Amino acid sequence: MRLNTRLQNVLLELICLLYILLFVYAAVSKLLDFENFQVQLGQSPLLSAFAGWVSWGVPIVELVIALLLLVPRFRLVGLFAAFSLMVMFTTYIIIILNFSSFIPCSCGGILEKMGWSEHLVFNIFFAMLAILGLSLAGQQGNNWIGRMKPLSHFATIFFTLLFSGGSIIVLFLSSEEIMHHENPFIRRYPQHPIALTHSVDLKFNSYYFAGYTNDRIYLGNYTDPLHVLHMDTTLQHRQTLKIAFDRTDIPFRMAKVLIREPYFYLMDGTVPCIFRGNIHNWKASIELKNSPYFTLAEPIDSSTIAFRNNRGEKGEHVLGVFTSNRVSKVHYTPQLLQKQIDGIFDTDGTLQYSKELSSMVYVYFYRNQFIVADKNATLDYRGKTIDTIAHAKIKVAYLKGQTVRKMTAPPLTVNAHTAVCNNLLFVHSKVPGRYENNTLWKQASIIDVYDLNKNVYVMSFPVYKIDNKELHSLFVTSTHLYALIGTDLVIYELKAMLKNETKSVARKKS
Repeated sequence: MRLNTRLQNVLLELICLLYILLFVYAAVSKLLDFENFQVQLGQSPLLSAFAGWVSWGVPIVELVIALLLLVPRFRLVGLFAAFSLMVMFTTYIIIILNFSSFIPCSCGGILEKMGWSEHLVFNIFFAMLAILGLSLAGQQGNNWIGRMKPLSHFATIFFTLLFSGGSIIVLFLSSEEIMHHENPFIRRYPQHPIALTHSVDLKFNSYYFAGYTNDRIYLGNYTDPLHVLHMDTTLQHRQTLKIAFDRTDIPFRMAKVLIREPYFYLMDGTVPCIFRGNIHNWKASIELKNSPYFTLAEPIDSSTIAFRNNRGEKGEHVLGVFTSNRVSKVHYTPQLLQKQIDGIFDTDGTLQYSKELSSMVYVYFYRNQFIVADKNATLDYRGKTIDTIAHAKIKVAYLKGQTVRKMTAPPLTVNAHTAVCNNLLFVHSKVPGRYENNTLWKQASIIDVYDLNKNVYVMSFPVYKIDNKELHSLFVTSTHLYALIGTDLVIYELKAMLKNETKSVARKKS
């Protein structure tokens, strides 16, 4: 049944008015709080890579559509544009709810009290209003759509729907590829990938993470190297263990304990010496003889240690592998660390080992690079963290006839602390990315997560400071993240989103 002309005009005017109010309100709201709008787009799992131009494009397009709807001559074009934009918004929410890697907060939208499902219903309602408006305009017969046959009219609307929805799908797929493989320094902060469960004040800041076995975390102490503190994930059961070591001829200066079940290692790279014992009796009874000097070391197995020292050319850092069997062997790989300035400060970093991947991981402090090599120190690949600092920003002075080097200005630290769990690399970053909340950086330490199997960026999350002190060490297991913040030990539970990143890759390797 056809409506009379007057009622058609009233309904068409009402639909156009609703769209004008909606788009003007939405555009003005975005422009008045533009920085926050950009941050929200930067955290979107769909449009992160395109946040720059999308943040400007959306409010401009909304205002242009509102102007088109105001002018009767261009009203039909405005209705098609409004329908197209609303289909894009609707497709965006459908992908968010069903296909994205995480669901971001829906706060800050047009109607802030709505969740994503309510936004979806709201958008579908307005899309249907646009279709009604186009139908009413077609019944008037005094415009190009009114002269169309009904089938052509339907085909035009259907093509607009497919084109608009398809555009968002293409943007989503492109953004995912860019964010994971060519990240333009835009972090993703999914909601609550970790949850704080327990914390305790250890009273001293000289503790470090020694290792983990059977739901128990072990802490060594630089000032008391022969005692190890261990506790469960609830922090209710604590015990201090004493390592039995009867050698008195070892001049320890920087002794450290590392625990890799079922063994523990007592080592000091300045002596140098490495002793091994079993965690069942805590006796450091076996010496891995003929150890090289080292500044960093990570056990690979019971008789093999990955290490770093400065025995390279001109005293530069070099990575290597020490094996102590019947015949001790030291294998250096000077090609792994790449010199940019002096070969010492510019190649400084952290050394980790993933037992599950049989890979050693070295992350530079002052540039956006890390190295993944196998247990023989053969290069697998060189990866990049998502920041853009490819060259170390340090200044080095040479003293005493070029024999002593010293930094002449505070360096720009890019990657401060690291941990490896299965296939995931956790990096405490010191460089804010694009479209990030400055307040968050003042309140927390930011952890970036990378998948070492795929060589891709996964996500980021904050670990909040305690008494304005940020973390100075972290350790990650398949279920928990442990952080030392000042004198406090804090424990976070890994949520399904983060756990699944390890499980999915583990299945692929099996």
